[in-house]
Amino acid sequence: MTARPVSGPAAIADGQGGFVIDEISVAPPGPGEVRVRLRAAGVCHTDHASLHWPGPLVIGHEGAGEVEAIGEGIAHLSIGQPVLLNWAIPCGTCFQCSRSHEALCERTHEIEPARLGTSRAHAGHTRWNGRSVERAFHLGTFARYSLVRAEAVTPLPPALPVNQACILGCAVMTGVGSAINVAAVQNGDSVAVVGLGGVGLNVIQGARLAGATTIIAIDRRPASLERARALGATHTVLTSPDDMGHAALIAEIKALSDGRGVDHAFEATGVAALAFLPLLLVRNGGNALQVSGAHGEVAAAMPHFFWNKRYLTPLYGGCVPSRDFPRLFDWIAQGALEVASLITHHYPLADLGRAFDDMLAGNSAKGVVRID
Repeated sequence: MTARPVSGPAAIADGQGGFVIDEISVAPPGPGEVRVRLRAAGVCHTDHASLHWPGPLVIGHEGAGEVEAIGEGIAHLSIGQPVLLNWAIPCGTCFQCSRSHEALCERTHEIEPARLGTSRAHAGHTRWNGRSVERAFHLGTFARYSLVRAEAVTPLPPALPVNQACILGCAVMTGVGSAINVAAVQNGDSVAVVGLGGVGLNVIQGARLAGATTIIAIDRRPASLERARALGATHTVLTSPDDMGHAALIAEIKALSDGRGVDHAFEATGVAALAFLPLLLVRNGGNALQVSGAHGEVAAAMPHFFWNKRYLTPLYGGCVPSRDFPRLFDWIAQGALEVASLITHHYPLADLGRAFDDMLAGNSAKGVVRID
């Protein structure tokens, strides 16, 4: 039976900070494409930021559901199969993909925009109120349906619920991958993590999985520190707004790491002013990583980089989907990677505004929107 266009609700941003929940129409899949019926989508600070991107825009980039329709040339998927969506979609053949840097795929990052999945949006791929509409990260997961390239789809284990699996597609992958793939934390290393939202908590988990023996969780909220302790932090530090120059924090981190500083320090707050703080927490020769993707101009004194420190701004935890998602699935099945307790709030799509409010206020570790 030939697939037909389908309609369903979606969150559509206006580009000025607002959004509406309204019906969109999604075309049948073409060759190499899959139409996914989404069931759940994670709520991320990036989604809130996308309210100000050029609109109209179907927002959302963490999602899971099941295959609803399949285009020509796809043999490894079946109708009804549960799947995870991946926003950094690898083509497998570009300069970066051929060097195993699939999160940096040049097709996805618009070096070849005419060949991207979103190029079909201009021809009516996804429509709203009679006009074509773009989708965040070529996905737009705050919607009932999404039409994506097959490379964006990873089959899920049957035992993993989609409302938990959806957050693997950004928060979990970014945090765990930044610790394991990028920083290459080793057994016996020391780690400090500033900011304990969805990404920071998963850096904690990644450090634990890698065998770090000192894992210091840093935040201004006691509840966030408690969550980090449950996920593997060995020490917690409650920051003070009076510590403007971070002198007290630096002294405490050094006291917990033999006076030298930690081997690896991560910033996961999303606050641009804190982007270079990891440089002050690591030892000489250590790794300082900004994993929140915070934007904005910020200055740092050059001596903060001394000596032999490495400052990294990894994208998506260096994700290689074919390598990393099966590994995450295995860790979850073994009980080594916690997902369910990370999700503190669930919302219907109609309450997306409340989900954003809870996230911004720090009330939720990770929120999930159910697309039912």
